Amino acid sequence: MNFPDDFTWGVATSSYQIEGAAHTDGRGPSIWDTFSYTPGKVVGGEHGDIACDHYNRYPQDVALMKDLGVQAYRFSIAWPRLYPQGDARREQRGFDFYSRLIDELLNAGITPVPTLYHWDLPQATHDRGGWANRDIVAQFADYASAIATEFGDRAKKIITLNEPWCFTWLGHMSGVHAPGMKDLDFSIATAHHSVLAHAEATRAMRAVHSDIESGITLNMTNFRVAEGSSPEVHELAALQDAHINRWWIESQLHGVYPQILVDHYGDKLARVIKDGDMDIAKIDSEFLGINYYSDSFLSNPAESDKPAGDGGPFPFPQRASGEVPQPTTDMGWPITPEGLYDLLMRIERDWPEFNEVSITENGAAYPEGVGADGEVHDERRVEYIRDHIASVIRAAEDGSKIRSYFGWSFMDNFEWAEGYAKRFGLVHVDFETQVRTPKDSAKAYAAIIASNGAVLASVGR
Repeated sequence: MNFPDDFTWGVATSSYQIEGAAHTDGRGPSIWDTFSYTPGKVVGGEHGDIACDHYNRYPQDVALMKDLGVQAYRFSIAWPRLYPQGDARREQRGFDFYSRLIDELLNAGITPVPTLYHWDLPQATHDRGGWANRDIVAQFADYASAIATEFGDRAKKIITLNEPWCFTWLGHMSGVHAPGMKDLDFSIATAHHSVLAHAEATRAMRAVHSDIESGITLNMTNFRVAEGSSPEVHELAALQDAHINRWWIESQLHGVYPQILVDHYGDKLARVIKDGDMDIAKIDSEFLGINYYSDSFLSNPAESDKPAGDGGPFPFPQRASGEVPQPTTDMGWPITPEGLYDLLMRIERDWPEFNEVSITENGAAYPEGVGADGEVHDERRVEYIRDHIASVIRAAEDGSKIRSYFGWSFMDNFEWAEGYAKRFGLVHVDFETQVRTPKDSAKAYAAIIASNGAVLASVGR
């Protein structure tokens, strides 16, 4: 098995999860700084003040990527490093850091793939209403324009938003992510404004550099409904599919939201949509980014199962069991590599307008640490990567326009509300010493990259 010669193999991270240096060179506070310092929000009261200290150690990290044969690096830009107050006041030292990082990558033969926003909103912007304030659409477009101006000569593929469903619904509805709100009206407004922000940021970057390729990254899944499930469960699956998969795709492709959600939200959605908004939302994107970890499972509810909207991120009244098959990763997520194939083929079938699809995150959390031999033997992660890449190959052979794969994550990092308890890295990080140790999975991935997938069948066997 192998891929086309122009297939791109990469790794991914995000700013708050790895950079540290939270109070260095004029960086302002983000909503994740505030959230992390709020008692009870993050496991162990942990935060990203130091994280992987990538801000100071990026040359070492880029060298390690080069050693692994990585061809592209997806990272995010911290908005509060560039604009600490979330307004037009610029912090040049923040721009200079990312300029150095991009040059380091290019000198190592690695393509930089920046993400404009991976959840670390300036706290000052949130204090003015954040994503629920319509003003953020223009602010985000200005931010995108500045990044294109500074880096668009060297970074030609740029992702606007990472997983807007997460920062909308986990951040504003269930409250388990920053900014920790539990407000349906704010969530609906945020979902709408993020759609407009993606479109306007894309236009702003193209106005600076017409050759920039722009896309959005979505956390997508397949909803598997158990045989014999009630109509209520099937209805919930349709609502959740529209909620997490279709909202951001159909708005940009067709200028509409899924009718099932328009009907469900009613006046709450109608009052945030202004005349002309859906014309703004409709925009061509050069690619679609997919973060895939597992499928989702629904079946008839037990008596103890609550409505989906009772404290969770899905604002729906229906009830279902979400029991998942075994085995699972350390996050409790089922391992469903066949689902990645099904998802890629669905995109090709339902939304063929996308000329390119990228797996912008795929990986697994497992706890293995450094053993007595100085190595990290993470056989389960090796198998996870192997089986998911096999699904990507199969999809490519069957007509998917998949063009790249980014492993999540390059190294262990701050896993949001889980703190440092969950390790997704291909590279182990000792957070006390900051020593990096490539795991067996990193070595397996390096072999896959070097052979362009040809050795996949023998990996981990």
